[in-house]
Amino acid sequence: MEAVLAIAIGVLTGSGVYLLLRPRTFQVIMGLTLIAYAVNLFIFSMGRLKVDSEPVLIPGVASTLANTADPMPQALVLTAIVIGFAMTALFLVVMLASRGLSGTDHVDGEERAREAGE
Repeated sequence: MEAVLAIAIGVLTGSGVYLLLRPRTFQVIMGLTLIAYAVNLFIFSMGRLKVDSEPVLIPGVASTLANTADPMPQALVLTAIVIGFAMTALFLVVMLASRGLSGTDHVDGEERAREAGE
């Protein structure tokens, strides 16, 4: 289970970095989103991977961390998901405004320079 989780985090991070290096703004935004998902998955995995662990206290069972799931990473990830969604929405609005003003969606303006040189 740990190997699958580590591979998933690695694939998300690698894909996110690849998309961050692309010249179009939508690809950059998607890269940031994938990296945010990888970080959320990493934080979630820090709460220990336990199968069949009770999320709440049960009468008659000792209330130790060995018997229950750790709620702190879950709360952090839930907060990060909400913040990440708002950040992605803001980036998309800024991207659309930038495309409307400049006429291109390249992050470095290289497409306009190529058109002017031809």
